[in-house]
Amino acid sequence: MDMKTQVAGNLKKKVSVPVVAGILGTAAVLGLLNNSVLMTDAGYTYVHQNNLTGELDVFNEPGIHFRMPFLSKITKYDQVITVSYGNTTGEDFYQRLPAIQARFADTYIGNIPVTFRFKLSLNPDAVIKMHREFRNNSNLIDALLVKNARNVTVITATQYTGEEFFQGGLNQFKTQLGDQLRDGIYMTERKQVEVEQIDLAPVGVNQANSNKLQRTQQLVWKTVPVFDAEGNLKRQDNPLQQYGIAVTQVTIGDPSPEEQLNKLLMDKKRLVADRIRAIQEQETSKAQAETEQLRKEIQRTREVQDAQRNKELAIISQQKEVEIARQIAEREIVEVEKKKRLAEVDKEKELAIAEANLAIQKANALSAEYEAKAILAKGRAEAVVLKAKYDAYGANRDVYLAELNRDVSTALYNNLKNYQVEMPKNYFGGGNGSKLTTNLDVITGFGALGMLDKTQKLTEEKQN
Repeated sequence: MDMKTQVAGNLKKKVSVPVVAGILGTAAVLGLLNNSVLMTDAGYTYVHQNNLTGELDVFNEPGIHFRMPFLSKITKYDQVITVSYGNTTGEDFYQRLPAIQARFADTYIGNIPVTFRFKLSLNPDAVIKMHREFRNNSNLIDALLVKNARNVTVITATQYTGEEFFQGGLNQFKTQLGDQLRDGIYMTERKQVEVEQIDLAPVGVNQANSNKLQRTQQLVWKTVPVFDAEGNLKRQDNPLQQYGIAVTQVTIGDPSPEEQLNKLLMDKKRLVADRIRAIQEQETSKAQAETEQLRKEIQRTREVQDAQRNKELAIISQQKEVEIARQIAEREIVEVEKKKRLAEVDKEKELAIAEANLAIQKANALSAEYEAKAILAKGRAEAVVLKAKYDAYGANRDVYLAELNRDVSTALYNNLKNYQVEMPKNYFGGGNGSKLTTNLDVITGFGALGMLDKTQKLTEEKQN
């Protein structure tokens, strides 16, 4: 039994050694392959450090890259970094920091929630320089982006008073904050300046413009930018510019003032409200007094108007009667004038008709006279032409007869060109009126018939 156990143990040793060696070899190959290949993702910048040669490579695009196995180091940076102060909701920010506490030019303090978005450079030289100084993504955010954003925000706040900031200066503050983050902080100096404010005029009993706004000037100490000789802003060096980091977005939330500033703003708001209420009460009382005075003036004016109206109505009534009588008289005169005028019109119409008839008759007589003259002249002209025509015929009688014969012959030819005349082949003599009474006449007639018969035969033969 001990022998069998020993043999089995030897067999296990012989079998397990190759298997373990194969497993270890496979694991080594897989480990070597895993450390030889770098797979990069979109939205990240990778810095590959070759510890054997000391070279640094930058990969900005997704893909597969070769790396020195076991002798290299990969550092991963976010290409877009969001730093948020005082915002604990929304997307997953890399930094969730408390709101920035800033002190304004009038020593008041306010908490400003603000969010910054930074975009890293894609230039390999800038990325390598940044990597040499900050070594990883967390150090870059903590040591550069967070501190620089807070510093610029605090410095920009010193260029505003607390009241100016919380009473409409937020948008201008955001613009200047983004400008200084991108191009560098303004070089400033502290000096006393006039701040223009718009406020309600003091309340007065006899003041007509107490409800209007007026501009007031107030002297305050502020930090103001310094300009060069050409009128351009002087700026400090931008620490982000040397690494090619760009500020793509600045978003400001709802800022909150300290208790004293908030109390000052609330008191001012309440004073303004009380002033407006007092002005409204004054305006109401003044309006009521003016309304009562106006009501009395209206009543007096109405009474005067009623008396004046009654007087005018009486005058109008009298004038109406006079006007009616005058119109009746004028109407009668118009009727008489109308009849007279109609009679004159009828006579003028008859005269016009008679004159028209006379003119027509004169025109007809004149027309008949000219028509007779025209007929006479026409007849004389035709007689002269006819006489000349016959005189010409008489002078050239032979030519005229020849032309007539020619015209007759032409007409006969056109009408009888298809007409055939056949000579008689038989002759029947005798009877009343016949002149063939002698034998010679008879013989001559038969001879003529014979000659015609021969002529016809010759003609037929020629045609055939």
